[in-house]
Amino acid sequence: MKKIPDLEAWAIFAKVAEVGSFARAAAEFSLSQATVSKAVTRLETRMKTMLFYRTSRNMTLTESGYAALDRATRILQEGETVEAEVAEQSTSLRGLIRVSAPMSFGIARLAPILPDFMQAHPEVQLDVQFNDKQVDLVAERFDLALRIANLVDSSLLARRLCRVRILLVGSPSYFERHGRPRHPSDLANHKALQYVYARRGPTWRFRHPLHGEVTQTIPTNLHVNNAEALTPALLAGLGVALQPEFLAWPDLQSGALETVMCDWEVEPIALHIVTPPGRSRPARVQALIDYLADLVTKEPWAQDAE
Repeated sequence: MKKIPDLEAWAIFAKVAEVGSFARAAAEFSLSQATVSKAVTRLETRMKTMLFYRTSRNMTLTESGYAALDRATRILQEGETVEAEVAEQSTSLRGLIRVSAPMSFGIARLAPILPDFMQAHPEVQLDVQFNDKQVDLVAERFDLALRIANLVDSSLLARRLCRVRILLVGSPSYFERHGRPRHPSDLANHKALQYVYARRGPTWRFRHPLHGEVTQTIPTNLHVNNAEALTPALLAGLGVALQPEFLAWPDLQSGALETVMCDWEVEPIALHIVTPPGRSRPARVQALIDYLADLVTKEPWAQDAE
């Protein structure tokens, strides 16, 4: 069975050879002289050869020591370099950020605001993955994810940005032909356009401040795994859908879509920024989190977080 190389001891050996003294090497590494001496002795025992000739007056490298010195010095230098680079990236705005976001929100709302961040921080590289399924942030090495849901408890850290209303929408032409529903039971005579990842599924649940909660199953003539794909069918007057307000917002403002049953509420969801466990994160990641939080919470459709 192979043993792990004693990289720490090789780095100490290189420093001793560089400064010519166990005591000076110990001082540079803030170690005791005994720790430095034991590290070199470990190597000599493991290699079954002496690396230094030691006398009371001086210390010189053996042939084996000379043979090992170049690579040992590289081990020390590479270790110092990687620590310096990682430390710099943790405090400066440079390096890679991997982001996961829902497809519809990512394309419609996240992508348009990324260029300003990229221009402000040209040494940051973004790897943005759009996916309506929840990814494993730790296993897939994402720095952060945007999630629009009512989150279950987990080891992930979540920052709640805003509430997102779910609206019952359709086109004016659709409602002119089929009527505007006033009660959930009216929806039995309508056609639903369904987002398959919706937690509520094919049964839609509504709540009224006076009449309580009512559920209604609606005939469905379109199922999609991306909520944005419902928009063309909605605009064509082919049915009604429960859509997040951020997605329906432009068409609601233009009048291409309308909301109905406004006194009946669908349980709202919330937009979160989710990060892996651990409170410490690189400065570049924190900068992106703060940037997104500032802009998203100013969107006209964003409801107060609480």
